[in-house]
Amino acid sequence: MTFPWKSGRAICVGECMVELARGDDQRFGLGYGGDTFNTAVYLSRAGVAVAYATAVGDDPYSAGIVQTARREAVDTDLIVTVPGRLPGLYLIETTPDGERTFWYWRDRAPARELFELADAERIADELRKASLVYFSGITLSLYSERGLERFAAALQAARQAGALVAMDSNYRPRGWGQNPERARSVFERFWRIADIAMPTLEDERALWGDADEQTTVSRLRGLGVREVAVKLGSRGAFVAAEGVEQLVPADKGLRVVDTTAAGDSFNAGYLAARRAGASSVDAARQGSRLASIVIQHRGAIVPAEATAAVLSD
Repeated sequence: MTFPWKSGRAICVGECMVELARGDDQRFGLGYGGDTFNTAVYLSRAGVAVAYATAVGDDPYSAGIVQTARREAVDTDLIVTVPGRLPGLYLIETTPDGERTFWYWRDRAPARELFELADAERIADELRKASLVYFSGITLSLYSERGLERFAAALQAARQAGALVAMDSNYRPRGWGQNPERARSVFERFWRIADIAMPTLEDERALWGDADEQTTVSRLRGLGVREVAVKLGSRGAFVAAEGVEQLVPADKGLRVVDTTAAGDSFNAGYLAARRAGASSVDAARQGSRLASIVIQHRGAIVPAEATAAVLSD
């Protein structure tokens, strides 16, 4: 039995940045990405009506973010323009085996103030109409205490109106000023609002010291989360939902080029499949299939033709 999905679009909340990714020739290519934005794009490619909620500037690169969203059929009516500001920027370096390191310039990005802008109430109203609201720990790391308070209230109202709330922890210590105590406090508060959790075990170990996926599942269920899919990297994913707890192995023998957006694409594949009525186990298989395509390409958002075969099944 799946969750009852109300009518309405999905809304992903967070930050999209300018992306500089080094290619095989050691030069950097320009793109756009951000964890929840990546998920929005892959949800759209899977046929899910989706909008992205964030704030950008009025510069050419902010326009590039909006154009990228439109090109991917992601609704842009919740992308707020703040005159005189610039979006964040991140640089990706990858090792020969595809593992990546990120370097960020984002302290003054307008996305950090989304729920403190004049459009905050309009965005909260749209969240109440949504079928799904998706965000991450990176989203939470952006906001001030006032912004978090308003976001939490908007999520509670959306949930009361029938929207499902899904969260990926995506814990990044730098985003929390190397203050794990604050991160734990904020995460716990928002896990209590979530219906679906899609954390990565590596992040849960770093923040909570979880020994294994079962520990993560038990902790999140204790906070009221009803469905959990723990991403395990090359091992696959462990799902706990509908009375089932099962490891779903990942594909083996893949040529890993860049693991950027592996988790983001898994989340999109999983959520799209669940919305279509798939079991949690089959949804995890779909998420893993999509991630296996993404990690064989550079950058967060891979060419549409690369993901078409998986997302058109």
